[in-house]
Amino acid sequence: MNYHVLTLFPEMIRQGLNTSIIGRAIAKGILSLEAVNIRGYAFNKHQKVDDYPYGGGAGMVMQAEPVYQAYKAVCDQTGKCPRVIYLTPQGRVFDQELARELAKEEELIFLCGHYEGIDERVLEEIVTDQVSIGDYVLTGGELPSMVMIDAISRMVPGVLSNQESGETESFSENLLEYPQYSRPEEWHGCKVPSVLLSGHHKNVDQWRREQSILRTAKHRPDLLKKAELTEKERRWLREQEVKDE
Repeated sequence: MNYHVLTLFPEMIRQGLNTSIIGRAIAKGILSLEAVNIRGYAFNKHQKVDDYPYGGGAGMVMQAEPVYQAYKAVCDQTGKCPRVIYLTPQGRVFDQELARELAKEEELIFLCGHYEGIDERVLEEIVTDQVSIGDYVLTGGELPSMVMIDAISRMVPGVLSNQESGETESFSENLLEYPQYSRPEEWHGCKVPSVLLSGHHKNVDQWRREQSILRTAKHRPDLLKKAELTEKERRWLREQEVKDE
């Protein structure tokens, strides 16, 4: 997977993603990360890439041409025109399903806006996906792009040392992840559930599945509606809900 981030703050991208799991995957060549400075494609000696909006209003708008030229440079470099993701609160809300979909791409371009946004004309010409990470406003698209790159990368084969962990964590089957425990066996009077100490893998798997269902029902009932539960699991969940009443 090759990421190309069009931004006014390339160092922010490099510093944020060259550590931990993503950093190791980059070092191994499983991922590559290019932070493209849009200012490098400005058509003036001061590398100014913004101007006042037509029609008036507060703030400045990023101009179309520097963004377009930065995009074209990536297209020329890769020999193709990759999918372009524009980070905006107006877009589709990012989720695990979209992360899996994007992880199948070979190249991805992330376009990070700033100021009051980007000239609509270049967005209409190059953007394939408008994506939001939530219903709130940030200063720019850099943080959302890093959030997305982290989530997408976990779905790329070879990035996680234990591939199973990417398949069993929260949202993998529209269920939240089960509780996790480590040593010591007892801490502040709270003991690790006995089933996890039993060594009986089938029982452990069943307990974890049940806990995922319970957690999702409690914290994200909207997700549970999409989860594929057996009739036996649905009956078991109803029984648990009756006990809690």
